[in-house]
Amino acid sequence: MGFHDMRTFGTVSYNMHCSFTNYGSALQSWALGRAIARLGHRPVMLDYCPDVLRGRTPLDPFAHMWDQDEESRRMCELTLPAIRVNCAKFEAFYRGRCNVSAGAYTSENFCECVGREGLDGFVCGSDTIFCIDEFKGFDDGYYANYPCMRGRSVAYAASFGDVHFAPSDYPVLDARLANFKAIGLRESQMLPYVKAHTAVPCARVVDPTLLLSREDYDAIAAPAAPHAPYLLLYTRRYNPAMEAFAVREARERGLAVVEISLRAVNAARGHEMRYDAGVEEFLALVRDAALVVTNSFHGLIFAVQYSRPCFVFSREQGDTKIGEVLELFGMEECLLRSDDRPPAGPPDYVRVHARIAAARKESYTFLRAELELP
Repeated sequence: MGFHDMRTFGTVSYNMHCSFTNYGSALQSWALGRAIARLGHRPVMLDYCPDVLRGRTPLDPFAHMWDQDEESRRMCELTLPAIRVNCAKFEAFYRGRCNVSAGAYTSENFCECVGREGLDGFVCGSDTIFCIDEFKGFDDGYYANYPCMRGRSVAYAASFGDVHFAPSDYPVLDARLANFKAIGLRESQMLPYVKAHTAVPCARVVDPTLLLSREDYDAIAAPAAPHAPYLLLYTRRYNPAMEAFAVREARERGLAVVEISLRAVNAARGHEMRYDAGVEEFLALVRDAALVVTNSFHGLIFAVQYSRPCFVFSREQGDTKIGEVLELFGMEECLLRSDDRPPAGPPDYVRVHARIAAARKESYTFLRAELELP
């Protein structure tokens, strides 16, 4: 590809506007931009806020917490000082590393981004942008339904999550899928339906974070911090069975516990609470852990990227994506649903990374083809 073939693509995803900061959302956006740049194009991460997310901020998360019980609310209140530090670090990550758009866009002014940012097209993805349960309907930005997006957009690693479509939703879904020139899905669950209801290239592709390698993340990860050997417990939603498992494993292996969660009460149990960690620090905490225990999709991915022994717990609103990526890795045995004894032995990471490399190559081929469509 020569210089004159370079195009500018606006990426549209779920990242900067949310109730809680999310390492996976930040890193998949960064990774997708890096992959687009490696294919000879210019990425611009659009500062886009869907209508349903207006007014939400990680600095005031209470109204939109998954768990609304009084204990969970109290844990969130106690974590607020760390949340403020964390939020500032995320803002610095986005502004410093992701080539964020000059303008901020909503449904009221979205089409202005074409001229202001100099866009030739759009890439919608990754993350659960196709999940109408999460976004209370078909968001026009995520489904390329603004007039400036129709016919000049592709989807890369878009996910339906654990969506529940009503019969009346399917005609709307079909109309929205027609906005795209090509569709790459992160999970295979909806792939047969999409292929049957569109006439454009469709494929299952890997999450953008798997388009890059450990060396790419090492380039931005924080330096090693002084720690005793530790188990990293990364919790996207409180699971007492997972916590009990992690505590037992740490005790039996002689490990300290470093924890990223809202369970501030665990500081009194001797856990080093690190909700204040920025994106670069998160990468370092995974990289340097003796063992990772998580119920996070991207927590699992980065444990694998860094070849860390790990266990992932089932999570409501996360089972499909976690199950499918474990199948991709050939690591199904690492999924736990209770405080049971895990299987013996760490994953065979030589075999796992060979599987990732093959899937990465296929996904790059599909993304390259998407970006070169007229």
